[in-house]
Amino acid sequence: MLTLSDYKTIFVAVGAIGVLLLASPALGPILHFSMGEKFSELQLLGSGHMAENYPSNIRANESYLVYVGINNHMRSSAYYVVYVKFRNQSEELPNATVPSPLPPLYEYRTFLQNDETWEAPLNFSVLDVSFLENHTHVGFLRINDVVLNVDKSTLWNANLMGCYFQLFIELWIYDSEANAVQFHNRFVDRWLNMTVPP
Repeated sequence: MLTLSDYKTIFVAVGAIGVLLLASPALGPILHFSMGEKFSELQLLGSGHMAENYPSNIRANESYLVYVGINNHMRSSAYYVVYVKFRNQSEELPNATVPSPLPPLYEYRTFLQNDETWEAPLNFSVLDVSFLENHTHVGFLRINDVVLNVDKSTLWNANLMGCYFQLFIELWIYDSEANAVQFHNRFVDRWLNMTVPP
């Protein structure tokens, strides 16, 4: 048989559990439970906001539309910078930890809360394109109505049967410890075949 002190112990225990259950929503911002890996997603989507219908055979002076997207799963707010770059077949791409040494041509900046998604159009066209023997030269690239001098040439690729350039996008994130924006080890790209004269 339970004594009066046993009933007191049970009453205190049940009361404490009830108080914790009622207070748990208020304690959520204070207590951070491990809920899996922290990560960010970088996306390059076709004109229909899907991973399809990407431009590939590019003509001079024609406009092409893709979308850049970020999903924040860092379990906190994050400040992102997206750099748009353009390369020929011989220039360096980023790898898993090091960004490409090429200078950015265009950038987007956005601040996202945890689990928030951002998307923006990237409208581009190539200008001043010339074809000489076995190579193609691109003088300018227009991104979202900003004309940029790229001055790049590429040689005919016998394996791919074309002259290819690459539009690629790097994801950078603000690091509060370094007090700087740093490469976030993510990039996406699209090969652009510029073999057909205008």
